Amino acid sequence: MQEKVPVPVPGNATAASDAGDALTATVRGLLPSLTPAAARIATLIVQDPAQVARSTISELSALAGTSESSIVRTARALGFTGYPELRLALAASAARQGPRSTLSAGITPEDSAEEVIAKLVHTESQAVLETATQLDPAQLDGAVAAVCGGGQLHIAGVGASGLVAQDLQQKLARIGRPCHAHGDSQSALTSAVLLGEGDVFLVVSHSGESRDVLAPLRRAGELGATTVVITNHPMSTAARLADYVLVSAGRETTFRPGAMASRISQLVVVDCLFVCVAQRTFEVSSRALRITHQALESDRSS
Repeated sequence: MQEKVPVPVPGNATAASDAGDALTATVRGLLPSLTPAAARIATLIVQDPAQVARSTISELSALAGTSESSIVRTARALGFTGYPELRLALAASAARQGPRSTLSAGITPEDSAEEVIAKLVHTESQAVLETATQLDPAQLDGAVAAVCGGGQLHIAGVGASGLVAQDLQQKLARIGRPCHAHGDSQSALTSAVLLGEGDVFLVVSHSGESRDVLAPLRRAGELGATTVVITNHPMSTAARLADYVLVSAGRETTFRPGAMASRISQLVVVDCLFVCVAQRTFEVSSRALRITHQALESDRSS
């Protein structure tokens, strides 16, 4: 953990999407990239930030089964001067958020349909709010400028991420931005190697480690294309390869592994990207939306 990861705190954050949410969401996204010792500390932060805030460094060391120096390094990697500052941030977060909701617990085989609905809605609502704290406006602006360029635009995603890639392709097509979505590695790679300066290669990947998209992403970048990644993990291989990183914040549940849980938060990022592109190309986008809407209405009435 040599690289510091600043915790994003939007200037217009609300009580629901505040610095505390940003902190725990950031830590959750970094978990796969951490050393075993740091991961144990991070897991405790994600599971119960209030308990960590109440713990001295010696108590947290015992809880995590790691050294006090590892705790200090983890705090500094998160952008804090040390554990006392991290502890204060977690205490402030706990005070703002209040008691932990029982809806945060995982879904069990015994849960009723009513409980499943409540828990899923709560989990996905939190994922949307946390995505707002993770999505860097500067990175989004850069990605939007690239997409608004006149070059080729290719979007790649496999499995559940492939559905998100298709959603973005369909949205952009409606506003007159030609693009292609690829759901398999061979299609993505054969398109990537034909790109160059002025073109864009955008990858959707929950883990940021899928070999199906890493190879074409790397080749597109080497050939001079602008590369963009939508991922839950800001320190993943894909994130390190990309020019612009758009971070989502999906939450796993018992019956929804990471790639599925990330879909809602990834769609939020897609919508932000799409709306910003439509804003910058307002005249063209408005005309395209009007024409396509009229075509669909005519088709329905015929």
